[in-house]
Amino acid sequence: MGSKDLLSRLFALSCILFLAACNPLWGSPALNNETPSPLAVSGISTPTPFQPEGYVPQPTVTVMPISGESTQTPVTPYLWISPAVPDYLRQFALVSGLPLAADDASATVRLDVSSLSDSKSATWIYALVAPFPTTTDSVSLTDIQNAWAGADAGPFAGRPLWMDEPTLAAFSALWGAPADGSVHVAAADQLVDSAWAGRPAWGIIPFEKLESRWKVLSVDGQSPVHNDFNAAAYPLKISFSLQPAVFPLLPTNRDSDKLTVVAMTGVTALVRATADRMERHGVLYPGEEIRAVLRTADITHISNEVPFMAGCPTPDPFTDSLQFCSDPRYIALLEDVGTDVVELTGNHLLDYGPEAALTTLDMYDQRGWLYFGGGRNLQDSLQPALVVDHGNKLAFVGCNYAGPPSDWATDAIPGSTPCDFDQLSAEIGDLRSAGYLPIMTFQYNEYYQPEPTDYEQRDFRRMADAGAVVVSGSQAHVPAAMEFDGTSFIHYGLGNLFFDQMSHLMPDGSVIYDTRNVFVDWHVFYDGRYISTELLTYIIEDYARPRPMTGPERLEFLQKIFAAGDW
Repeated sequence: MGSKDLLSRLFALSCILFLAACNPLWGSPALNNETPSPLAVSGISTPTPFQPEGYVPQPTVTVMPISGESTQTPVTPYLWISPAVPDYLRQFALVSGLPLAADDASATVRLDVSSLSDSKSATWIYALVAPFPTTTDSVSLTDIQNAWAGADAGPFAGRPLWMDEPTLAAFSALWGAPADGSVHVAAADQLVDSAWAGRPAWGIIPFEKLESRWKVLSVDGQSPVHNDFNAAAYPLKISFSLQPAVFPLLPTNRDSDKLTVVAMTGVTALVRATADRMERHGVLYPGEEIRAVLRTADITHISNEVPFMAGCPTPDPFTDSLQFCSDPRYIALLEDVGTDVVELTGNHLLDYGPEAALTTLDMYDQRGWLYFGGGRNLQDSLQPALVVDHGNKLAFVGCNYAGPPSDWATDAIPGSTPCDFDQLSAEIGDLRSAGYLPIMTFQYNEYYQPEPTDYEQRDFRRMADAGAVVVSGSQAHVPAAMEFDGTSFIHYGLGNLFFDQMSHLMPDGSVIYDTRNVFVDWHVFYDGRYISTELLTYIIEDYARPRPMTGPERLEFLQKIFAAGDW
């Protein structure tokens, strides 16, 4: 159902109820005389909430007295909305057009926290959040309730929970009043800034209030930004009911049919020692410990820098050559990890000439994979990869800043997309105007350090300012820092995914081992908005195979990367 269609139906419902409330057969109780307009309450624009397909409100405009006493005279339904009701559900209820009661005692219809969870109630999902550069990933419900009760223990010991007034009222109804000082309250639009200013910090917010600068923490192993989320097993949810049920409520604020997860990855080059291990242990060997996660994403991105070519030489793990190709059999690895979109900004696509590059693009086409950041010629390379998933419109755009120019596509030969920042800014703006959420990727100059250079910051931020919601560096062999430009997420480099760099020798003789560290960025989109990113971390073993970091490895890694960022 389209949002305009839904709003029209809700508006018609409000008109019916308004006319019924003005019926001269009904009395005029001594309530507040200035009932807010259902379409403009306190200057807040009316929401356009989702509904299940085929939803049609069925108004009931007369109710019997709450006491249940028999009478022949219908009673006007005057609505009271509890302070615990979240703003989005409150605005939905106001659209019903029911006049508001002055207080709870004079109401005939009440919307409030309920101990019941049934088809007539609304189940509201809340998220436990922290400022994005937080190393804690998960907590237990016991941790939260202990903090609520004032215990100075747990991962955020001594740090109050941030929330808005309705959330405080809702959880107070569930858990009782919090201990003095255990909760800090701020307006909903000030929460994220308040929490960031008071880091380390944590808070509880309704799911619909998520935005990219929050990190969502798992509670008892469940996270509402995961696409395998189990609401039944998740403790941070509250039911609201309308008594009596004179109009239908929203069933929930989280609809799994509106959520999309994109897995973004770094460098893939199935060559040298990585290819040697594939020959020894099987083509699927590099992905055995990461495939399940990548396949869980709705859209899996792979930045494969190397062409597939029949007759590619037997891989040599000790070669000094930087001319790369992969045996066509190796594409089975990309199939096995669930590839959907291939980035072509890498600078090795033409290592074995245009024919191998075109053969590689044919192989992607045959599998139905989209590609971007390169193409069969310059015009083809400029085309974004457009994806619509669970109603979310996403656009992948990329370019090769580093060159060399011989790798760039021309009118006559395939290759990667050269960076024309004016053209890219205009394209990103056009995509936003068309309702797409652009994800911009770079093959930038390679730096073996986590800190971005001034030039990187200038160019990555320019793409964020143009409207890209995510700007990601695909060139980095060493994972790099991240930051926000407004609400746009910038990650200057994710590191390798499938590549054989167990270390890197620097010109001064020092050895860099951070080439083994891997980020997979888990970007979450909901109902046409970018709402969250989760950082998955791995470490490469045996020149080929990423495996999940241990807890201490992840903590040390995140601390280093967060310290390098501009927050």
